[in-house]
Amino acid sequence: MNPAIFLTRCAAALLLSAVVVSAQQPQQIPPPEPPQPLPGSNPDEPTLRVTTQEVLVPTLVEAHDGTILYGLKPDDFILTDNGAPQKLRVQEELDTAPVALVVAVEQGRMSALEFEKFAHLGPLLDSFLSNPRSQGAVIGFDSVPHLVHDYTHSTEDLGQSLKTLEPGDGGNAILDTVNYAVTLLETQPKSYRRVLLLISEPRDHGSKHTKITGLIRKIGQSDVLVLTVSFSPFTAQFLHDVKDNGESRTLNMMGALLALVQALKTNVSKEIATMSGGEYTTFISDKKFQQRVQDAAKHARNRYLLTFSPSDPTPGLHSIQVHLAQDYSARVTARANYWVGPEANIGGTE
Repeated sequence: MNPAIFLTRCAAALLLSAVVVSAQQPQQIPPPEPPQPLPGSNPDEPTLRVTTQEVLVPTLVEAHDGTILYGLKPDDFILTDNGAPQKLRVQEELDTAPVALVVAVEQGRMSALEFEKFAHLGPLLDSFLSNPRSQGAVIGFDSVPHLVHDYTHSTEDLGQSLKTLEPGDGGNAILDTVNYAVTLLETQPKSYRRVLLLISEPRDHGSKHTKITGLIRKIGQSDVLVLTVSFSPFTAQFLHDVKDNGESRTLNMMGALLALVQALKTNVSKEIATMSGGEYTTFISDKKFQQRVQDAAKHARNRYLLTFSPSDPTPGLHSIQVHLAQDYSARVTARANYWVGPEANIGGTE
C-alpha cells in the first residue's frame, strides 16, 4: 500500500475514534444564570429539607367533592415508609410562608401553538405570590433551559416576559430543565415554600446533561414541590391514588428505582410531580389552562406539611404512602418518594 494512503487512513481512523469517545463523555449542564438573592434572606432561618433525620411530606387532602379538608392532626394520618408505619408531625400555619416560585415554560417542538394561552399566565401568578415577600422567576426551554426573567414580586413583569416568548428548536429537555429549576430554587431562603410550576409536554425530548437516576436523587433530597400542567391530549392519574394499606407489603428498593426510571421515560412531568408530592394535570382549552394554574396555586398553599424521622434510613429510594386513619373516601395527594444517601450525580443521560 502506498505509504501516503496508509498514513491518511490511520489519521482518519484516529480522528473518528476521538469523535466517538468525545460523544460518549457525559456533558455538563451549563450553570444557571445566578439569580439575585431574595430580600430578607436569613441563613439562620429554619430549614425544611429532606435529610436522613427528617423527611418533609407535602400532603393535600380533599373531600370527595374537591373541597380541601382543614384542621387535621397527626393522629388523623397514617404514613408508611417502604411499608413500615412512621411517627409523624404536622407543621402548623399552612398558608403563611412566602413562596419562591419558578415557572418553567416549554418553547421547543410544537409548544408555539400554546403561546397564546401562556400569554394569559401573568395575572394567575398572583395566587402564588400573594405574600408580599414571595418572588417568582421564569425559565424557558427547548433543547436547553435558560433564564427568561429573574426573581421578582411583580407578576406584571413576569407576565410581560411570558407574552414575548419566542419559538425554540425541536427539543424539550425536561430533565435538564427540572435540574436547572431546582438548582435556582435551592438558592432561595430555606423557610420559603419552594415551588416549580412546569408547563410542558409529558415526555422529554433532548435532555443531554441530566441522568434520570441523578434527578430522582435530587428531587428525593429536595423540598421543592413540583406542579405540572401538561398540554397532552390524554389524561393521567397519580400513581399513589391506588388504594394500598401497606399490609404484608415487601418492597425491593432497587426494583422500585428501576420502575421509577422507566416511568420517567414515559411521562417525566407526571412522575416528577408525583415524587415531590405535587400534582399533574392536563389542559386543552384556554379556560382549562387558567383553571389548572389557579387550582395548582390554591393547592400549593394549602398542603399539610408532614414530617417524620425514618425508622429505617437505609440508603436508596424510599416509597411513601399516606392516607387518613378514618376517612378513606378523601383524596390524599402526598409525596411518593424520597432518597437517602449521598448527593446526586446529575451528569450524563442514563
